[in-house]
Amino acid sequence: MGIKALGRAVAVVAAACLALGVGAHSASADQVRDAQWPLIKYNVTKDVWPITTGEGVVVGLVDSGVLAQHQDLTGRILPGADLSGGSTDGRTDENGHGTEMASLIVGHGHGPGGQDGIMGLAPGAKILPVKVHLAPDDVDLFSGEARVADAIRYAVDHGAEVINLSIGGAGVRGDDVRAAVRYAVDHDVVLVGAAGNQDLDRVGYPAAFPGVVAVGAVDVDGSVWSDSNHGPQITLAAPGVRIPHAKNTGVDQYNRGDGTSDATAYVSAIAALVRSRYPDLSAGQVVNRLIRSAVAPPDGSRVPNDRYGYGIASPRRALTMEIPAGPKENPLLGRAEAQAPATVAAVPGGGDSAAGEAAGSASGGGVPVWVVVLGAGVVVAVVLVVVVVVRRRRGGGYPPYQQSNPYQQ
Repeated sequence: MGIKALGRAVAVVAAACLALGVGAHSASADQVRDAQWPLIKYNVTKDVWPITTGEGVVVGLVDSGVLAQHQDLTGRILPGADLSGGSTDGRTDENGHGTEMASLIVGHGHGPGGQDGIMGLAPGAKILPVKVHLAPDDVDLFSGEARVADAIRYAVDHGAEVINLSIGGAGVRGDDVRAAVRYAVDHDVVLVGAAGNQDLDRVGYPAAFPGVVAVGAVDVDGSVWSDSNHGPQITLAAPGVRIPHAKNTGVDQYNRGDGTSDATAYVSAIAALVRSRYPDLSAGQVVNRLIRSAVAPPDGSRVPNDRYGYGIASPRRALTMEIPAGPKENPLLGRAEAQAPATVAAVPGGGDSAAGEAAGSASGGGVPVWVVVLGAGVVVAVVLVVVVVVRRRRGGGYPPYQQSNPYQQ
């Protein structure tokens, strides 16, 4: 066949595909799957899913709800609750954030063999959506209606073994949320929270509460994302840059984004995989396994540290390493908390909103500026001493880590 004849044949086939409606749409779906670099880095088809896909585990998702009808989520979203002021069962999503997180945890793709669209890291698990009110990232609109404490308790009481908290803000720092977090810990639930997206030297709430696995974001090379919050509360890092998700604007819609929210969803999925593989482990023992199986940072930095925590979360290592079960108690309960401005914003992604930052920095109560500056200097000096002592203490009790490639060893 000549070049011209071959060209005509290709054109005919392309026209036929378009006529059948499988041209651009299929290419787009393939591009979505191809863009899921965390699945490639984790080598999930060979190293993870032959062991478990998370079957039998329920992940509570405290977020903006979930578009349960999305083609990559059908059958994976359980009836939940709507604490945002609506009357749904949590399977609607006007904000979009919850749908994105759900897809990273339990997405199953679509098309022949599920080869197109979004695959979650634990596609055999189920999501229990608990819908709360979320404010935009840059506007302080949050008030008590978020009911995050009630949402955590609801998830615990309705069978969640893992709770994903890809939300945050000083507004969820109160005693009611603190008590709800402890309630979940006492009821054998793994809590995973987003560190925040403001490049601050403190971890946002609720991730900063003792007992919560606080997660920072890294890119395809294993480098810490520039906007990922950091501090001694960071437990693990996970993929969080240029991450494709299912989108709430249609059953076949997708988008891509950055953030510690995405990293948190991936760690929640790994926790679900571990709970499925090792059902006799307590939540504290699951957390211990996540910590001990983490891959060392690619920059050779010593762990634990304020940016990687104990390293990059690894599903393969968490499922296959020989790790003593250890005590049943949550190893993060004794962790010191981060300090944050007493603002009221709760936003997707964790951390404090921009408006909250402004409110926190502007509050002086009429005190002279030089007094504030001097006091801040003293506080910083004390905090530095405390951090040094805490970090030295945190370094004990864990085996030495070896340098390795990002995500795999």
